[in-house]
Amino acid sequence: MQEIVLLLQDPAAWIALVTLVVMEVVLGIDNLVFISILTNKLPAEQRERARRIGIGLALVMRLALLGTVAYIVKLTTPLFEAFGHGFSWKDLILIAGGLFLVWKATKEIHHSVDPVDHDEDFIASSKSGTMTAAIGQILLLDLVFSVDSIITAVGMTDHLPIMIAAVVIAVAVMLVAATPLANFIEKNPTIVMLALGFLLMIGMTLIADGMGFHVPKGYVYAAMAFSGLVEVLNMFARRKRQADKASKTKLH
Repeated sequence: MQEIVLLLQDPAAWIALVTLVVMEVVLGIDNLVFISILTNKLPAEQRERARRIGIGLALVMRLALLGTVAYIVKLTTPLFEAFGHGFSWKDLILIAGGLFLVWKATKEIHHSVDPVDHDEDFIASSKSGTMTAAIGQILLLDLVFSVDSIITAVGMTDHLPIMIAAVVIAVAVMLVAATPLANFIEKNPTIVMLALGFLLMIGMTLIADGMGFHVPKGYVYAAMAFSGLVEVLNMFARRKRQADKASKTKLH
């Protein structure tokens, strides 16, 4: 308790908290895009529940991982060397997560291009199986991002209460933003393909990081922001054309 009081009185601790919250929220964007695409495949009445359960369990998992932070830090110790790079458990987790994202995004793009082939979706066709699979995949991907963010957080502060507070605040933001983002993606079908492209890029970035080729996150998010801006302009242009077409139809 005394440590928490001292932290509340320390300006450096507040700066670290704000920085960590921003970092967690930014890293959570990747998760939210994946969650939105995944849960939008569920029946309408199950979507919000699946998001809340998935994100809620992700919070529990992150807090549990923070409880083993001393062990998590050791995941950066190289296990073996190959291609001139020492691979650690963190690297292997990032590579596995990246491969999963690339595979999932590629499969979803294939289904978007060839909608007839939906029967081969690895998510079960039954409602209960679909929701269980969706939540399982949300947790799987969050595990990858959690390990990465916790190791980054340890490099920014030594205080566990600050890390816990940052995670709780960031997950609360994700809970609030999940449904509006998912609804926006559903109402704008072209956004789905853009989001899947983002997942492909993020997956390749995770693989590159795991292989020892660090890609600055700023470049990745700048590319995502620029692509999103172009898509927003396309949406406005489409709506303008539709409005003009509708007005011309009324005149005739």
